[in-house]
Formats: sequence, C-alpha cells, structure tokens
Amino acid sequence: MRRGAALGALAVGAAVLLVGGGAGARQLARAASAAVCAPSQTRVWLGDGEGGGAAGHVYYPLEFSNVSHRPCALFGFPGVSAISSSGRQIGASGSRSGPSGGIVTLAVGATAHALLAIADWGAICSHGIDASGIRVYPPAQRSWQIVEFPLEVCASRGVLSVGPIRAGVGIPGYTNS
Repeated sequence: MRRGAALGALAVGAAVLLVGGGAGARQLARAASAAVCAPSQTRVWLGDGEGGGAAGHVYYPLEFSNVSHRPCALFGFPGVSAISSSGRQIGASGSRSGPSGGIVTLAVGATAHALLAIADWGAICSHGIDASGIRVYPPAQRSWQIVEFPLEVCASRGVLSVGPIRAGVGIPGYTNS
C-alpha cells in the first residue's frame, strides 16, 4: 500500500516537472486521483469525417484515448508537426491556440480531444509540399505518435495550430475547442 502511494506521488511529481512550473503544474498536481497519462496508456487518432472550416482553416478533432486498465489525466496542449513519408518534420511546429483549459481525467477506454486547425498553405507560402502525416506529442509526454493524414504544408512556415485537451470526443463546429 505504501509503495503504491509513493509511486502515485512520484508520477504526479514527474508530471509537474514535464509540464513545468506555474499554475498548470499546481493544477496537475491536484489531480492526484489519477496519474498523468503515460505513453503506453495513450493512443492518438484523428476523428472521422470532414473537418469544419472557417477563415482559411479546416478543423479536425485530434483524439486521445486511454487504452490502459486504469484512469489517467491529461492537461494542456499536445505538440503537433507535419512530417514527410520518411518521418522528417516539414515546416514549423504547430502553434497553440486558446487558453490551456483544465485537467481531463480519462476513465479506462475514455477519449478526450484537442481541436487541430490546418491553415490554407496558399495564404502562407507560394509553394505547397506534400506531408504524409502529423507527429503528435500528447501533453506532458516526450514520446510521439504518428497520425497518417496527407496534407499540404509550407516548407519553412507552420500551417498547424492546436487547442488544449478537452473532455469528450470532439466534433468540429459542435464542440467547443
């Protein structure tokens, strides 16, 4: 019993270090009822269907599912970047959009989302480059996962932006980013 409590405290401490100091770290530390989601607990995927569009952007739900046998928590923003078929990053990493939101505790089998925005490359650069997918770093994780998704991007400028993790599966145009 004592070992389990120590491991839980260690997991929360590690999460605080990964997220960094400040209000976000304090908020995550308060979520001690569920340890921070580890890479082995998290699967990233892009929601089905066509994304919603507005002001030169197309939006897609980037989904984060807990595939483990115990609850875990996510907080903040995922990292995103476009990649070539060889896995090389193309253009700048995605920017963050909106306030960081709150802690999302994922029950076993539950899914949370972040809204992924893809800007029209033609408004940003003169020549588009084909990307084969998106490299995604779930919040507070140093391991990435690839979401296969063909898109056109700019060689030196970013076309991706991502919102914070939110509870539930996302639906562009209906779910608050």
